[in-house]
Amino acid sequence: MERPELPLPQLHAFVVLAEELHFGQAATRLGIAQPPLSQQIRRLESKVGHPLFNREPGRVTLTPAGRELLPVARRALTDLTNGLAAARAIGSGQAGRLRIGFAASLALTVLPDLLRAFRDRFPHVHLDIEEMTTAPQIAALREKTIDIGLLREPPTDEAELNFKTVLTEPFVAVLPSTHPLAAQRTVTLAHLADSPFVLLPRAAGPQLYDKIIGLCAAAGCTPRIAQHAVEWQTVCALVETGLGVSLAPASIRRIRLKGVAFRGIEPGAPRTRVAVAWRKNDQNPLVASLLAVVSQPPARPK
Repeated sequence: MERPELPLPQLHAFVVLAEELHFGQAATRLGIAQPPLSQQIRRLESKVGHPLFNREPGRVTLTPAGRELLPVARRALTDLTNGLAAARAIGSGQAGRLRIGFAASLALTVLPDLLRAFRDRFPHVHLDIEEMTTAPQIAALREKTIDIGLLREPPTDEAELNFKTVLTEPFVAVLPSTHPLAAQRTVTLAHLADSPFVLLPRAAGPQLYDKIIGLCAAAGCTPRIAQHAVEWQTVCALVETGLGVSLAPASIRRIRLKGVAFRGIEPGAPRTRVAVAWRKNDQNPLVASLLAVVSQPPARPK
């Protein structure tokens, strides 16, 4: 037997009448005339198949069927109200779940301030944060396993994604503290020509890797790569052991290792680009919410 659906306006009328136990007062509260209220109650009783109210002169009471229906009707109306509120919050970008990939070095620069500003404006959004290098972020964005990427040196020929620069910072030379060049305030890339290099593998970030190699080539040297490491923390640790030197974003200087020296590069102080990435035509309002935060200038301390 097919179960009848109970229209929500009729449930609402039923709950109000069950609370007032007076047709006139219930009609006033609902903002309708008494006859339409009586019609809604009769239609609901017809669907239930039993009277919901005892109607006596000057007195209205719930029947056993009405008492049974009342808590269910209240829950249904509450669930609908909550569901509508949740849908509005998600649809407006005020709530929901946002998945963000980020390059590990950005935990030292843009990530903390960005997340803090976003959470201040959108406290009901749940953030899933995953550390990954640039190439895996690009793949994850294409596969829709993350919504936003924070990465270094985005590709220039990407048809599916948009990029917005959020930071540029200079490269620095990463040297063992015992390296002869560590005694200088700045170094030239040509002076590093005879030193082995520790670099991120190209697969982790092709554009960043190619930029470093290109900078060395422009200075007349071809890096001799002795070791690869996926994370900058590991790169610095390997440099400390004397395995080689490296070029890294200047924010890496926040990694404190006694046996590592960071030195500026001259001439020209080449820079690296940090960008936020997202899918073109992504309709997720949370993406737009985060991009709005990215576009806001940072608050100045008072």
